[in-house]
Amino acid sequence: MKDRDICEVTCVDSHKTSRLQPLIEKSNIVDVTKLFKALSDETRLKIAYALTLEEELCVCDVAMIVGATTATASHHLRHLKSMGLAKYRKEGKLVYYSLDDDHVKQLIHIAFEHQQEVSVRK
Repeated sequence: MKDRDICEVTCVDSHKTSRLQPLIEKSNIVDVTKLFKALSDETRLKIAYALTLEEELCVCDVAMIVGATTATASHHLRHLKSMGLAKYRKEGKLVYYSLDDDHVKQLIHIAFEHQQEVSVRK
């Protein structure tokens, strides 16, 4: 018989479910989902990761690092900014981006550390 990864009988722990369901409903799942969607794009994740390794980068540097046009890099950086993940400052004709705060850096570092652990276990 094959091992199945589902319960073979229905058995709901009403204590756990009645405690957790309201907490889940009150949370801002939609906003957190948007955050992960923003980082689910490969180019945006490359950009965000680069910004964890370097405090700030100008749009031209970002474009070169991720192998994109300046327009494409700028588009992705604006998206990260609109999601509250990045911020920018203008210096003359150059625009420099950085991650918005340490929480974003931690999220990205944790994701990469996790993936390295998963790769080792395979």
